[in-house]
Amino acid sequence: MIKSILAIAIFAITLISSTEVSAQKFSKLDKSPLDAASYPSSYKISDKVVKVVYGRPQLKGRDLAKLAPANKVWRTGANEAVEITFYKDVVFGGKEVKAGTYSLFTIPNEKEWTVILNSARNVWGSYYYEQDKDVVRVSGKVSTSETNIEAFSMVFDEDMTLKMGWANTVVSVSIIAENTEE
Repeated sequence: MIKSILAIAIFAITLISSTEVSAQKFSKLDKSPLDAASYPSSYKISDKVVKVVYGRPQLKGRDLAKLAPANKVWRTGANEAVEITFYKDVVFGGKEVKAGTYSLFTIPNEKEWTVILNSARNVWGSYYYEQDKDVVRVSGKVSTSETNIEAFSMVFDEDMTLKMGWANTVVSVSIIAENTEE
């Protein structure tokens, strides 16, 4: 009887020890989580024209002008540089862009923002931004949102215009897919 109890106790201790060793430590939710937007936006449509993956910082009472300073290259979100993938050749803000994946940076200004597609990929923020890797620079039209946008957001409207919004600022860039039948 004592041998049986001892064998069960050893088995239980071994089981507990092996469970603790193999347990994973998962990160907490990021303060500026990644998100994605695509066109078409329906998750049921797999034939996308464009998809953008970006970090979503929040205002939390802070001033947009301090978070995205005027006349300085901004990473356009949080953490890693935004990556935008065009699955087809497009006209981005009036300029032709080949299908592929690019980093997206912006230079904020009051009346228009410069929106930059750059060939560098897998970069952290705009700290390693190199202007000589720019593919195109276009003007993003600035408008005002009636409601405050707390978390930086990106969306494609029904015309495939990229809209980037934060605080009361919305920046728009038109995108037209080449050789696409709608």
